[in-house]
Amino acid sequence: MIVVNGLVLGLALCANMVARASEKPVKMKELPKAVQATLQEQSKGATVRGLSKETDNGTTYYEVELKVNGHNKDVLIDSTGAVVEIEEEMAMASVPPAVKAELEKHIRGGKITMVESVTKNDAIVAYEAHVKTGRKHSEVKVGPDGQLIATESDEDEAKEKASAKKSSQKKP
Repeated sequence: MIVVNGLVLGLALCANMVARASEKPVKMKELPKAVQATLQEQSKGATVRGLSKETDNGTTYYEVELKVNGHNKDVLIDSTGAVVEIEEEMAMASVPPAVKAELEKHIRGGKITMVESVTKNDAIVAYEAHVKTGRKHSEVKVGPDGQLIATESDEDEAKEKASAKKSSQKKP
């Protein structure tokens, strides 16, 4: 069971790293009309900090980085204009107690610098904590029930990027 969970976690982290590597900045005029409409709706009262396009398993997504009332909010939109996921910064005091306890178990002497709620289909599906330990950065992802979903460090990300780069350089 532990090996299977580790394998699933490893594959999930790998997919996450490849997705990040494929992000490319875009301009508003380059967005499909449906995405522009969703962006306008989602950004009311906010400042747009960035726009990017990414492809994951052949599907194109657009990410809008917003600043809303002094906190960060990232909205992932598919090419039809549907909101796929929202990551929104929140105060640690607002995190449910079971989630906070699990996050604190995994900071390993570091400091939580930011916590985000992850929402899909209008429901919070996870909480992500950004952790700084000395010069190293990591993330801890916990479900709304307080169960650990994943952990990821700078070293993990560097290894995944190197692996993805090697894979893309291999000739068929």
